[in-house]
Amino acid sequence: MNNLKKAPVEDDEDAAIAAAEALAAAPAAQLNRQTVLDEYEKVGLGWVWATDAAGRLVYLSDKALDNLGHDDGVLHGKPFDALFEIDTEIETERTARPLTFQLKARTKIRDQVVRFSHETSAQNVRQKWWSISGYPLIDDAGNFAGYRGSARDVSAEYERKLIDSKLADFDSLTGLANRHNMNRHLDGRMAGGKSSGRTCALMMLDLDKFKHVNDTLGHQAGDSLLCQVAERLTAIAGKRGMVCRLGGDEFQVMLPDIDDRGELGEMADKIIQILSQPYPIDDKRAIIGASVGIAIAPFDGDTREDLIRAADLSLYAAKNGGRGQFRFYAADLKDEEQERQTMLDDLRLALEAEQLELYYQPVVKIENSTVVCLEALMRWEHPERGFVSPAVFIPVAEDSDLINGLGEWALRKACETALDWPKTVRVAVNVSAVQFANPGFPAVVANVLAQTGIEPDRLELELTESVFVGDTDAAEKTFKTLKGLGVRLALDDFGTGYSSLSYLRSAPFDKIKVDRSFVTSCTQQDKNSAKIIAAIVGLSNALNMETTVEGVEAFDQLDVVKQNGARMVQGYIYARPMPAEKVAERLASGDFRIEPEGPEQFRPDRRSVFRRIGIIHEEYYYDAVMRDLSRTGSGIEGLVGVPVGADLVLDLGGGQLIVCKVARSRGSEIGVEFESELVSDGAGGLCTRHRLSPYVLAQAGLPSAPGEGEVKANEGIKPAFMQVAVGASAKPASN
Repeated sequence: MNNLKKAPVEDDEDAAIAAAEALAAAPAAQLNRQTVLDEYEKVGLGWVWATDAAGRLVYLSDKALDNLGHDDGVLHGKPFDALFEIDTEIETERTARPLTFQLKARTKIRDQVVRFSHETSAQNVRQKWWSISGYPLIDDAGNFAGYRGSARDVSAEYERKLIDSKLADFDSLTGLANRHNMNRHLDGRMAGGKSSGRTCALMMLDLDKFKHVNDTLGHQAGDSLLCQVAERLTAIAGKRGMVCRLGGDEFQVMLPDIDDRGELGEMADKIIQILSQPYPIDDKRAIIGASVGIAIAPFDGDTREDLIRAADLSLYAAKNGGRGQFRFYAADLKDEEQERQTMLDDLRLALEAEQLELYYQPVVKIENSTVVCLEALMRWEHPERGFVSPAVFIPVAEDSDLINGLGEWALRKACETALDWPKTVRVAVNVSAVQFANPGFPAVVANVLAQTGIEPDRLELELTESVFVGDTDAAEKTFKTLKGLGVRLALDDFGTGYSSLSYLRSAPFDKIKVDRSFVTSCTQQDKNSAKIIAAIVGLSNALNMETTVEGVEAFDQLDVVKQNGARMVQGYIYARPMPAEKVAERLASGDFRIEPEGPEQFRPDRRSVFRRIGIIHEEYYYDAVMRDLSRTGSGIEGLVGVPVGADLVLDLGGGQLIVCKVARSRGSEIGVEFESELVSDGAGGLCTRHRLSPYVLAQAGLPSAPGEGEVKANEGIKPAFMQVAVGASAKPASN
């Protein structure tokens, strides 16, 4: 072989051609395996690698070492799977097996793309990508002797593949997975779940007030905000979930193998809280909110389409419930988009037909129980729906121009009504952030003052910090104009959002209202709510502002807020909102005083319900009615003869079964204590953490819902209790 000379070449391709020609011209006798291998490695057609039985690298072609920028002293002896790794973004779609698994399983490796990972971050822009093949070597004694394989550099083509993949599967703005990518993963999860019984939760997210940011700060600011939202969502989901941007301000989070509704509710709450924190955009600050809908497979759907539809419906329910909330899917949810449009149409008709009404809730001075202000609260009694909560219809109005007409009507109506009150009593009117952002709002206030003749300082406009979103210069101008009219300004819900002190510095507020959420927990020793109330009161006093504490319902709460410096209170302990006629009656005496009246202690979680449930005891299924419910227990009516200490299982419907023990029993009424606490369903109700799948329920022969269908017991076994129809005579349980 010494007579073979290799001429100089310009690049690897020329070298390969020259080597091939030389080899072809050489006599066959002069060729041997080592020579061919040497020439193969030298010209860069490929490289050879080998490991020992322990998986350590024992040989790598010199050209390969040059390609990696290392010498053999650095890499030899290191575990092969510590030097190279499979790309989890793309390659796991072809094989879910990491390189470590393949090497330990001693399987053949064919054209597997790996990244050189030794002392190289996966975040680096430039990477070395190799395509490797290899086979396990077995010696004459039948022992595994390591791997022998080949490799070649595929960096250029693989990076092109990465770029194409990013374009096809990832959102170009945020870098999150796109709809196509998420759908593919959901399909895989749903298919695998049917055979394995594994669960998968899906969260649908919609940003509240994002359009307002886009309109006031511009689309570039909106894009910046969306990127920050993506970063926050990714940080919250971590490695537990996959985050996707569907488009616009809509996002999805897929959470495999999680069905604990307590855990999901906590995560949804965390998402809402974190996404509601301010976003720095250049020299401005934007504040948005978020609503979350949650559905869980297979309980709420066993196909991708059904699961997405369920999550969509729960999202619309969350938005209709007042926004800034989460909702779990329930079977009785309707097409909320159609519902919103119907409600908007009905609301327009209600405003035109004067079907809306204002109720008034007093603000009372604690020291002498004197009413100093009445807050106007909008009420709407729909001819078919009954009373509709403002938390439901106000957001619908805010999504259209109707909020301006609605707000002007409330302002005018409240001022006209207040003319009949003593001049020492003010009237407070809530102002929507959308209404406040309308350039014509100050003129509306001026016209109402002029036409009604009410003294400007008797009108109090209640605003939330969301009015600061967007054009701060315009907001400051509006504040200045309103103060020029002589009206009072109150910052509502203080302490629940960002609560920046800069708001108090830049806006001329006369009052701060402490949000009711602090009052709810102010009597609990392990909470800091009482200290926060004291701090807010102290801050208000230092700034010469009044403070009103909202939501006081019981005497123990009243004692706490008094001890922490509060002088004015608004809550059920003094009065619920009342119509104007009732206010007039109370004022007829000329001295509007209200003495506190209510329970000694506040019980936050006990609520009255009327809900049909099933009760399972031994071999029998009974129908009953739940009368009240808390996280830890409930009151039930419908069974006679149930002893204290009996173990029962309650069927709350939808696969919600909960183990409980009877704590009290009297006639047909029993009280039970739950083995595990219930969790919030996001809609003000409670639900179990876990559910049984529809397949398990069907196998157990349980009805689809309590009270629907008869459950048979085993023959020869008699029911232990007497089942009675609520309000009717006793009857034995069906056998």
